[in-house]
Amino acid sequence: MNERYENGWKKLMEVDGEGGKRVIESLKDIAPDLGRYVIEFAFGDIYKRQGISLQKKQLVTIASLATQGGCEPQLNVHINAALNVGLTPNDIVESIIHCIPYTGFPKVLNAVFVAKQVFEERDLKVITK
Repeated sequence: MNERYENGWKKLMEVDGEGGKRVIESLKDIAPDLGRYVIEFAFGDIYKRQGISLQKKQLVTIASLATQGGCEPQLNVHINAALNVGLTPNDIVESIIHCIPYTGFPKVLNAVFVAKQVFEERDLKVITK
């Protein structure tokens, strides 16, 4: 393994933990190079950049996935990652709700339901006012 891969793997484990490991494992029998690209490029190059915190990176990632739609499995992984790096359920829900004017209700509803599932699995609650 090269240094870029090793650094990417460490960052993947820090951010996504077991969820990230499962994604990479699921690619081994069909597209192992894709898993390597995720590790080396996304986590070895992009996530290691110092410009913004891991929390902000996860908010950007969640917003990007929510606005694309059809990315619910990846959204699940990154909502878990957001919680892993210290964001609260409220932070996550508010970032998704903020996307309504830009992407519309259907995509935001789908993203909120993914968040709800993750929160239930982790026994977390959103504090409503």
